[in-house]
Order: sequence, then C-alpha cells, then structure tokens
Amino acid sequence: MKHLILTLFLSFGIATFAQQTGSIVGKLTDKEASGEPLSFANILIKGTIKGTTSDYDGLYALNDLEPGTYTLIFSFVGYETQEIEVLVEPGKVTNINVPLGANAAALDEIVITTTTRKDSEVALLLEQKKAVSLETSIGAEELSRKGASDAAAAVTKISGIVKEESSGNVFVRGLGDRYNMTSLNGLPIPSNNTSKKNINLELFDTEIIESIGVDKTYNAINYGDFGGANINILSKNYTGKGFAQVDIKSGVNTAAIGADDFYTTDGPNFTGFYNEEIPNSPFTNDFNTSFDRSRAGTPLNSAIALKGGDSYDVGEDSKFSFFVVGSFDNGYSYREGINNGAPNLNSGLPNSEYNFDKFSYKTATTLMGNLGFNMDDHSKLRYNFLMLNNSEQKLEEFNGILDREDDAPEGGGFIRRSTFERTTLMIHQLLGDHELSDRLDVNWAIGYNDMTNLVPDRRQNTLLPYNNNQPNGPKSFRLVSAASANHRFFQELTEDELVANIATSFKFSKNEEEEFNGKITLGYNGRFKNVNFESTQFNYQFLNPNSQPFVDPYNIDAYFNEYNTTSGYYQIRTFRGTASLAGALDPQTYGGEQLIHAGFATLEYKLTPKFTLFAGFRVEQIVQNIDWNTVIQGIGENELDTFEWLPSLALKYELNDKNNLRFAASKTYTLPQFKERAPFLFQEEINQDSFGNQYLTNSENYNVDLRWEFFPTKNEIISLGVFGKQINNAINKYLVVSAANNLSYANTGDATAFGAELEVRKNILQLEKTVNETSLESRLSGGLNVSYLNTNQDLDSKKVNEETGYSAAFTNTEAALEGASDLILNADLSYYTELAPDKNLRATVVGNYFSDRIYALGSTGRGHLVDQGYISLDFIAKAALSKRFSLGLTVNNILNPLIERTNENAEGDLDTNNPAISAFLEKGPITTLSYKKGTNASLTLSYKF
Repeated sequence: MKHLILTLFLSFGIATFAQQTGSIVGKLTDKEASGEPLSFANILIKGTIKGTTSDYDGLYALNDLEPGTYTLIFSFVGYETQEIEVLVEPGKVTNINVPLGANAAALDEIVITTTTRKDSEVALLLEQKKAVSLETSIGAEELSRKGASDAAAAVTKISGIVKEESSGNVFVRGLGDRYNMTSLNGLPIPSNNTSKKNINLELFDTEIIESIGVDKTYNAINYGDFGGANINILSKNYTGKGFAQVDIKSGVNTAAIGADDFYTTDGPNFTGFYNEEIPNSPFTNDFNTSFDRSRAGTPLNSAIALKGGDSYDVGEDSKFSFFVVGSFDNGYSYREGINNGAPNLNSGLPNSEYNFDKFSYKTATTLMGNLGFNMDDHSKLRYNFLMLNNSEQKLEEFNGILDREDDAPEGGGFIRRSTFERTTLMIHQLLGDHELSDRLDVNWAIGYNDMTNLVPDRRQNTLLPYNNNQPNGPKSFRLVSAASANHRFFQELTEDELVANIATSFKFSKNEEEEFNGKITLGYNGRFKNVNFESTQFNYQFLNPNSQPFVDPYNIDAYFNEYNTTSGYYQIRTFRGTASLAGALDPQTYGGEQLIHAGFATLEYKLTPKFTLFAGFRVEQIVQNIDWNTVIQGIGENELDTFEWLPSLALKYELNDKNNLRFAASKTYTLPQFKERAPFLFQEEINQDSFGNQYLTNSENYNVDLRWEFFPTKNEIISLGVFGKQINNAINKYLVVSAANNLSYANTGDATAFGAELEVRKNILQLEKTVNETSLESRLSGGLNVSYLNTNQDLDSKKVNEETGYSAAFTNTEAALEGASDLILNADLSYYTELAPDKNLRATVVGNYFSDRIYALGSTGRGHLVDQGYISLDFIAKAALSKRFSLGLTVNNILNPLIERTNENAEGDLDTNNPAISAFLEKGPITTLSYKKGTNASLTLSYKF
C-alpha cells in the first residue's frame, strides 16, 4: 500500500503546477453622513468591464482576480471619485475601506490591509452570505479575536455544538460522534481513538489552522456517512514574507497541583514515544514493568512550539512557498470522586461502590508542513504532511465494595489499573486545482492516512480483605475468584487508508454582468481502508486460597518477587489457556477492509437574480468486511454490503442585500464502526466492559433545514433556523441482559429529532481615537448561540433479540437519543483595544452550557444513565507588547463544576410487558460517577523573528 501511495504521489508530482487567484473586499462609508455605510456605490477595475456595487452595509467584493497590480475606481453620484492602486497577491484577500465624500479622501483615511482569504473574517462572512449551502466558516482572524486555542474550542462558537466531556469530540444538534464527519483539506481522516469515529479536535492547534468549515446540511460532494455535521479543517498555507516564531507555555491544573502526591505508572517516558513488547517468557512472569505506582515530581504543564514559513518567486509567473510547525505539549490532571455500578432494583444501592483516584499525564506531539508551487496563473499544487503522536498514562485506584453480594461486600476491596495508550497518526496529502478555461475547472486530491494505536502492558491488580467481615483488615489475593481481575494486557490496532477525490466543474449561461448563472460539477470519491487489531491478556489465576499470604496494596511487587510461578500460589494464563495449551499465545484478533466508491453530480443555477438552486445526487457502494478470531465467537467473518442513493437539495432566496432565506433537504446514512461490529470483549474501563455486534447495519437519515439570516454589518450576523431529522434503524449502545451485564451495540429502532437554533454575532461598542496622528481602535463584541432540541426514538427489545442473538430488555419503549441535550448555549464576550501601532490587548470570556443528556439507555428495569448538565467558563487574554513579542493568559474551567452521571428512576413509557424486567427502579436517582476536573491556568510567551 505504501509503495502504491509513493508511486501515485510521484505521478501527480510531475503534473502541471499551480497558481492561486486573489480577492479585494472592503467597505465604503459616507463622509457626508458621519461614516454611515454607503450603499450602491460603484467599484470598477480600471481598463476593464469588471466591477461590482456595494450592498446595504457598504460591503463589496471582487473575487478570482489574477495576481498583479490593479487600479480601482470608486464612484457615487454627487461624490468625488477615488482611484486607488492595489496589489493583489495569490491566495490572499486585500481589504480596502474607502470613505467617499464631496471632497477627495486623504490617504490616511483609506485603510488597506492584506490577509489570506480563509483568514479574513470579513471575507468568510461575505462567502457565507453569498453561498447557497449552509456552511459556516471560522477563520484564523476570528479564532484569534475570540481566543479559541484549538479546533474543538473553535467549533463551539457555532450554534448547536457543544464539546463532549473529557474529549475533543463534539455533539452537533445533540447528535454525537457517530453522526459527524471530520476532514482535513477536504479529505477524510481517521480517528486517533479506537472508540471514536472522529479525531480529537483538540489536537488541531489554531496555529496550524487557516479556517474551519462546519456544514450542518448535507452536500453531495461529501461522503454520505453524515447526520450532524461535516467539519472540514483547512491547514495553514503561508504565502507571505519569511518568518519564524517560538511559543513557550507553562501552566497548572489546580486539582493536580493540589494533590498530596502525584503518581504515575511505571514504564512510560516523558515524551509519550513509548512501547513495551510481550516478553519471551510471559508465562513465567518475565515482565519488565512494576505493578506498583511511581511518585512523580511537581505536576507542571508545559508546551513549546516552533513555526515558520516563507515564499519565493520562481521566474516571472511562479511562486514556491512553505510552512512548517512543530510542537510538544504535556499536561497533568487529577480526579477524585465516586464510581458506582448499577443499582439494585429493590434496595436502590449500587452493586459496586468505589471511591476512586485518577492520575493522568498526557502528551501531544505535532509536526505539520506544507509545500506549495504556483505556476501559469491557472493552476496550483500543494503537498501537506501531518504527524500527530498523542499519549496518556493513567493510574486509577478504586477502594470499596466490588460486589455487594460477593467480593468485599462490606468494603475494603482494592483495584489498581495502570494504563498507557499511544496513538500515532501520519497524514500525507497532495492536492491540485486547475483552471482550464473561464468555464472549466478541474481539482483533485489524494491522501494516505496511517494510524497505529498501542496499549502496551496495561496492568490491573485486585485485592480483597483476607476476611470479608474485616473490611479494614489485611488484604490478599485469597478470595479473588476471577482470573482476569489481575492481568497484563497488550493491544495493537493499525489502520491504513487511501483516499482520493476528483471533480470537474463547468460554468454556463453567462449573463449581462459577464457572470455565469449556472455550474455543473461531476466527481468521484474513493476510500480504501484496512484495519488490523490484535490483543493478548495474561491473567493471574491464584491457587491454594487457604495459604495465600497478606499483600500490601502499595507494594504488590514484593509478593511476586518472593513467589514465582513455581511456588504453587498462582499461574498465568491467557483467555485461550495456560502455557501447556498449544496456541495459548495466539492473540485475539479482528480485522477487515472498508471500500467506498462514490460518484456525484451537482447543479448550481441562479434562477433569478435573487433565487438560487443547488441540487445534488450521490451514489455510494459500501463494502465493510470483517473477520475475527476471538474467545467469545471463535473464528468467523461477516460482510456489510450496501448501495446508497443520496439526493440533496438547497435553495437560497435573497430577500434583500441584508437578508437571506435558505432551505435544505437530503438523505444520508450512518455506518457502524469496525469496533462496534467486532465480537471482541473490550475491558477499557472499570465497571464498563463492551463487545461488538457483527449483525449491526447502517441506519438511514432524512434531513431538512430552514434558516433566515440577517447581516447588519460586515462582521455581524443574526440567524434563526429550524430543522428536523428522521433516523431509521438508529444505532445505540445498550446493556446486554446477562450475568456480566456488558454493553453492546444494536439497531434499536427509528428516531426523530426536531429543533431550533438562534445565532447572534454583534459589535456592542466600537471606538476610534487618534494618538500622535495614528488611528487606534477599541471594540467590544459578543456572540450568542442557543439550540433547542427535541428527540425521540423507539426501543424495540424484540427486534434487537431477533437480529443479534443477544438479549435486550429496554426499560422504556421510547426515549431521547443518546447524547442529545434539550438545550445548548454558547456565549462569548470579547474586548480588543489598540494601545499603539504594534501594541494591543485582547480578552475573551467564553461560557458554555448543556442540559442533561443520556449516556446509556436504561435496561432491565433501571432508568437511563444520564450525564448531568453544567456550565463551564473560560477566560483568554493575549497582549501584543511589540511587533515581535506577545504574552497570553488562559484560564479554563473557572467554575470547576461537579461532573456527575446518575442512574435515573424508571420513568416515561415503560415496557411493562417484557418478561425480562421483574421490577423497576424507584429509589433513584443513584450517582454512578462524580468528580471535579479542576481549573487549568497557563501563561504563553511568543516571539516572532
């Protein structure tokens, strides 16, 4: 596969090179009316017939201009005409704000700035205003102004989006990870987490982002595995003068720094580039790492980033550019709280009841670079490389009741789990855009993604009181019955994927203004993924219970140092058996391939000057083969083969220059993930085991949106939208009725979602003052978006039982969707002031709220597991102290709310006819998880050379 990628890259590399166009945007104001917007003024490129007029807000835009110097003529009846010479640079937007009046404006009244097209807040808002689709874009300029530090924080500025707890994944309109898609420069990318479909957005620092587009309505050019949003990250493409910059950050987490001692697991290093192989003689306990915890130093968070870029003219018409950034970030966190199992229906008491401590150390290493070569005014070629290595080592300790009717029923049980997980993702992309004529464009892209996920030598120990009647007495392995309660676990998952896009667009029906009314686009997308997973677990089975010695929970190594595998106290076995069994070291595996071939066609046509249609049709052939060799299901294989027809329609009507009315409708699908279909037992969390369902199939989604948009000024928007979704054969996580009470996945029934969204971005106050003949600006701006959502789904236990072979007993016959909050609110307030030409201060307060949402559906008479809603508050400030030096302060999770998950009482539409449900929980809610994350504070120093 890798040789194939290299060959394809070289083949495309000798193709035609590329060139970008530029744009001019700006605002015209009326000097005779105290700077009010000047509507319907004329802007003409001298010596041509190309031009435009300003809208109600005085805004104008001239797009797709070839690089070079132009003279613009600004005119209005009764006003002095202005001629301004401006340089258009490739891939950039030149902002020219011009006051017109009875007399000519002075040069210092005309404001000219240049930035990249996707950086510019004004340009992106103009694009959103003129586009037919409902995509919302956030550029680097706005990200900096609002203090967003990564892609996850950036997208929460958009209505209906909220971050998932303890991750960088997001819920869009109440729809979680499985319903969203993430792409980089238009090409899909894999997740960095085996349990997630999408990559952690926190890994994308805003320093490498040019803009982020979030499309909550379906467009046929995108893959059809869509329900919530398609999030497309555009990586930074530098085309300016050479620069280099270094950022250094240090900070603390108040919970981690406040712990009496901070502990880590033995083995992993500071950088996160670590692996531990299975030893040659594992059945003799020949392992290199300790079961005991290690005391760490002071838990201070730190980060360093180096970045730079430059561009060079090559001959008269060509330009070469590059941008590179490398960073390393680490962070410590600590949590203490409670972690309980499912409650008993009669007593209401949880079957397991722990107090827990969790020590975590995370690292993130990023290396990104891109190369661009532009040639011949009509083509561009770009290569992008991205490497992400993120790791986490967790030390978790649980004390209390393991099983109220069996292990440590009076308390005194002890569990320690030491986990190191590392994911390395490598992305290569080659992209080309070619303007063959003023009517015909061709663009293509090819990418190769390689992901490796490792869990090397996860260790777990379980100790019980020597005597159950003495919970505070000495502990030992004497009463431990399950061999898997003490184990070492090794896992490796690899995914490699080839992705390819090609599309051609043809413009037709030129109008009187020399613009085309229509455009047809035809294209092909392909995804070819291979997945391989294997794991081996070494379980410690304890023998001779009456002679087992006492064990110190904080010196477990002493036991194994004194007693080896020949002592008769224990033996080591895998899930397949002991060393005497042939094949005992054979790993449990699953793997397979996913092939998607897709063709699409879109038509964009301006039916009238105000009414535009955008219609699309897409077909996808999807094959997902999976094979396995596991203890649960033995050796087997399964194939999901489906052909999807995916129509889409978008309509836009311009009520006037300030108001748009939009409508969109589409059909899409949701595809199950490999892990959800693999019949493999995943023991990833204490109190939370899961396995896949090979009979899982895709669900169908029907989507409709209606939205009104109002653009008061160039950087303000007020919008109100309503939407609806019908999800047939929805996929859910559920509790399997069995002695183990494991979680699995099933197509549980049909679902609906209806909601409304309100978004407001407003300049509250804007002032200008002149100091030493220099105009300085101060502004106060705010943003608010609110989303209300109502969801409902059918829960059909009989359907699940018949389709999966596993037993389901949903407490309710209907319920809300997992992860769907009724109310989501995001708000920010930003203040910016210029102190001098190269000195400014920016401060932002960001608040988020989500209401309660279902984590897992209620089963066997228990109510739903519900994540309680809470408010979060962040503060970000950045001061530019000179042209080269800046200082930043960030304080996250200021309120430090209680994070709580509860098992609710059985309420609503109960399944009283299900014989598998003997009683209903009425003594809740019972807290199953509770902790605080602490407040994170950091200081950043930046210097630009």
